[in-house]
Amino acid sequence: MSIVLADAQNLLSDLIAKYRDRVDYLAIRLEESDGTDILLRGDKIETLSEGVSIGGQVRACYKGGWGFASFNELGGLKDRVEDAISAARMVGDEETLLAPVDPVRDICRLALTGTNPREVSLTQKKALCDRYAEILRSVDPRITTISVRYGDSAQRMILATSDGTLLEQSWVDLEMRFAATARNGETVQTGRETIGSRRAFEDLLGLDDQVRSAARRAVDALALPSVQGNTYTVVIDPILSGLFVHEAFGHLSEADMAYENPDLLEVMTLGRRFGPPELQIFDGAAPEGHRGSYAYDDEGTPATTTQLIQDGVLVGRLHSRETAGKLGEAPTGNARCLNYHYPPIVRMTNTWIERGKTPVADLMTDITEGVYARNWIGGMTNGEMFTFTAGEAWMIRNGEVAEPVRDVTLSGNVFRTLADIEAIGDDFFWDESGGCGKGSQSGLPVGCGGPSLRIRNVVVGGEAPEL
Repeated sequence: MSIVLADAQNLLSDLIAKYRDRVDYLAIRLEESDGTDILLRGDKIETLSEGVSIGGQVRACYKGGWGFASFNELGGLKDRVEDAISAARMVGDEETLLAPVDPVRDICRLALTGTNPREVSLTQKKALCDRYAEILRSVDPRITTISVRYGDSAQRMILATSDGTLLEQSWVDLEMRFAATARNGETVQTGRETIGSRRAFEDLLGLDDQVRSAARRAVDALALPSVQGNTYTVVIDPILSGLFVHEAFGHLSEADMAYENPDLLEVMTLGRRFGPPELQIFDGAAPEGHRGSYAYDDEGTPATTTQLIQDGVLVGRLHSRETAGKLGEAPTGNARCLNYHYPPIVRMTNTWIERGKTPVADLMTDITEGVYARNWIGGMTNGEMFTFTAGEAWMIRNGEVAEPVRDVTLSGNVFRTLADIEAIGDDFFWDESGGCGKGSQSGLPVGCGGPSLRIRNVVVGGEAPEL
């Protein structure tokens, strides 16, 4: 931690003591981060940079109204505190409802298992990107466009609140993304891979096979037939299961979505059945070693593991202190911000479906005609509706994996899809590649995981059937 942050505790404590009586809640966060960003696209270097950022934020709440100010000069901190307080007092006209938490005084540093990427030269990082870019290009002459993105960041923060919390946390995050687009006439196909880690720079080394596989999938898909659009029983692999539980269900479990939307709150009534008795869904930052893991959230609430669905029934949701207070529930430690420019909002951490008991080989049994889908290359959600594009797919015929197909999109309503889960596999995989977006805060590291799933009545888009 730099001298700037290391010497800041007394300053924050003094400001909290001076202004705490003017508002119902006051929090000051100081942050220092440094990182690398590299983007190679085609034959060009679009981004090659290293940067250091020092700044902070002030949040104040008065009679339910919030004031927020961010800054990057410590010399103006007192003025920013007064700005946030003035804004809160200007808009507050109700009651401040924040679920109580015990004050924290702690120092938490997420330990690395290998080399810190901040100790690796920009030259070495660029050489790694060049190597992977050359692998993508070399797979086939039909590869027309490639991209390689590298990013790492080290963040260190101090949080002081009027509740008595004084917390230091630090962590390092890494991510690489690879994409290759192949073209044959009017047919265009893309293969992608992403890897993320909070452990060591070594996790990004030796990915040759994974990178080559992304390009090979794009090329191979050029010659595949498109799936015929229809409603099928579908088996999805653990990576798609993780994407589904995060995108389609996880965002609906974020309590700010519910209390701001009475219709959604009614749908997401605790105690309502959504899936089969075998279905268990969790979110939590407490499990160690994942990209969404931490000791305390950005309000100083300890990390937890929250069960969202138990035996197919909705039993929990994700909270900040404010949403927990407004809904009369316990805070879950899910208030997160991307950096000091943004206030904490309710966000997922690591979200997963627990493994089931059905052997994976049995998931396709008795499916006369269906689809087996693996990995993903894109997708979108709109409320309770979702559409995902599979990275690879095969037809299932008479209980066996048959011919590969392309252009497989899976669409549906998340609640109906949960109810249509027929079997849950006994496998499991953690996907650490996620960068979640919400409320203009995109790229927040998360983890997601799950087992293979068998789901009936899934709308699969593709080529229209011949009439």
